[in-house]
Amino acid sequence: MIGCVGYVEWSLCSDEGADQMVHRLGAVALLTAVLTGAAAPISTVSSSPSNSDLAVYRLDPAPVKPGGTTTVHAFVANLGPDRTASPFTVTVDLPVGARAVGPFFPVGCRTEAGGVVVQCTFPAGLPALETATALVPVQISPDASGRLTGLIAVTSPDDRNPANNLTPFQISVVRGDRVGPQ
Repeated sequence: MIGCVGYVEWSLCSDEGADQMVHRLGAVALLTAVLTGAAAPISTVSSSPSNSDLAVYRLDPAPVKPGGTTTVHAFVANLGPDRTASPFTVTVDLPVGARAVGPFFPVGCRTEAGGVVVQCTFPAGLPALETATALVPVQISPDASGRLTGLIAVTSPDDRNPANNLTPFQISVVRGDRVGPQ
């Protein structure tokens, strides 16, 4: 099985599963930090939040047939001016007729409310003018049709501008052989 892991500026693919690669990469990063004297926890809340502006951008998933699966891309950008000093959480609120099925990226995402809400926490340290994306595979009900509307939100103690922290997305459910915008 080929798996890929990535964060902001890099990705890595291998024939081992993504969970094993994340574990290996975490161990390598920790060893490197200890050996260079830079070991410090990166996912704890800073005593003083940064001045960051996290923004959610709309990316609609690929159209899907009833009963099929597609992937929600929860795309978040740090508009700056600072690197995030605290972790941030991306929440995907799925529409009626859609249910999260995983596996998710990042690996630590968790489902709530029977699989219709997914929360993914990213560690502190997202640089200004960089992005992070949570990948949430969803299965569509066999009875679904039309456009299903959900929401993506980001929350962080660092974020100073809540006006751009929420955006809707639409899943186009198509019938027959036609797959594409309706």
